[in-house]
Amino acid sequence: MIENDPRDARGYPFPTREWLACRALVTAVSRLEAQGGVRMLEQDPDMAGPLADAHARHQALHDGHRVAGAGDPDHVKCLHAHLAFALAQGGSPVGDWIMERSGAAWPAQCCAGGPA
Repeated sequence: MIENDPRDARGYPFPTREWLACRALVTAVSRLEAQGGVRMLEQDPDMAGPLADAHARHQALHDGHRVAGAGDPDHVKCLHAHLAFALAQGGSPVGDWIMERSGAAWPAQCCAGGPA
């Protein structure tokens, strides 16, 4: 995973703080998005509270600005952004939901050639 500063060199909020860099995770989450995963997450009543919490934590890290996958608290923009954020923050119910439904798992061998 890649993590950016919450602000760019000019002091503006940087739109995406965390990026998934693992090809295996990106591929699995992309498949879930293609199968309607964004809407499934938005419509899961058990995830309303955890999504609100994730949006609030993300917003707090950006000095109150709503950006990237947490830009609109009523909608999920990108499962990749939510999973990257969850992984960077030590996990969350939103990250667990995405991992479970996407079937994502860390590969035995890192695609960059190092240990996973």
